Amino acid sequence: MTAPRFCPQCGGADLHQRCPPGDTHSRLLCARCGYVHYVNPKIIAGCIVEHEGRYLLSQRAIAPRPGTWTLPAGFMEAGETTEQAALREVWEETGVTAQITAPYSIFSVPRISEVYIVFRATLVSMADTWGEESLDRQLFLPQDIPWDNIYYPAIRQILERYIEERASGVYGLYTGSDEHGQLLFVR
Repeated sequence: MTAPRFCPQCGGADLHQRCPPGDTHSRLLCARCGYVHYVNPKIIAGCIVEHEGRYLLSQRAIAPRPGTWTLPAGFMEAGETTEQAALREVWEETGVTAQITAPYSIFSVPRISEVYIVFRATLVSMADTWGEESLDRQLFLPQDIPWDNIYYPAIRQILERYIEERASGVYGLYTGSDEHGQLLFVR
């Protein structure tokens, strides 16, 4: 994210990186009016959509990594709930209307300031077309998933774990980060 050149509050051009009094992080501050410019993580919401033992994946048409497969997910918009964002992204990327059944995973990627929220969902209906961000969308049996062509290692881990848990009928809620490649179970 590009830092502003002018203060969004007063329009002044005297912006400097400093740690505000009582804060723990360096922030962009306006010397003229005292405005503090916060840069916060982006939230990505999506779903593991299941239908008759198959799992919905979309094939990316856009950077990064066009041609790879992923769970349908994307950036949350202002004014949306995480559930609304997840369902909207599923629709936009795959033409699938889904119904959320439960939260499944929350993980952070601090080096790129992103937080991923993934829900369990079931397929309600599927349109004949999908959005331009996807080259294709398919429902895969577990053995047919293009595992070596999954966009992001954490997405692969989430999907592998979900499929194992579905087989046992016991699901967890997971939190963690990609820094150490570890996700923590939360009861």
